[in-house]
Amino acid sequence: MDAKRGSEPTPMKNRTTVERKSERELVVTRTVNGPARIVFEAWTKPELFKQWWVPKSMGMSLLSCEMDVRTGGRYRLVFAHGDSQSAFFGTYKEVTPHSRLVWTNEEGGDGGPVTTVTFEEKGGKTLLVLHELYPSKEALDAAGTGAADAMGETFEQLDELLVTLGASVGRP
Repeated sequence: MDAKRGSEPTPMKNRTTVERKSERELVVTRTVNGPARIVFEAWTKPELFKQWWVPKSMGMSLLSCEMDVRTGGRYRLVFAHGDSQSAFFGTYKEVTPHSRLVWTNEEGGDGGPVTTVTFEEKGGKTLLVLHELYPSKEALDAAGTGAADAMGETFEQLDELLVTLGASVGRP
């Protein structure tokens, strides 16, 4: 499914696909305009992550973003929508710089999905594959695809950030 919104002109023509691969698996795929090194940093540096993660059309804001991006490290994101707040948190199970992140989603208390994101650079662009493995068919059914569907807009915002970052991020 193409999650592109409206007929807004954009310099990027990337397509986000959302597929249910099995009863327990959801996969979101997108090629973004930037090298894997910079894309990885946009996923792992809180000051960058906060700039693109929340789809603007949802009327939400990311109040806080704590990320200890290392194997065994933890993250905590607190969102606001109107008068309500919600927190998402978990543990990084695997961190392979510039190529792979794996984390748990623990806010549900009963074993949420495990998310894996891979970064594969091809000709200065990066193929992102976000894979969520839920503990059961029922858990995936309950989650629906709303958040995954919003990834189209989210990844467009990532592309916009990558344009502004250019090659300036991650220089020693």
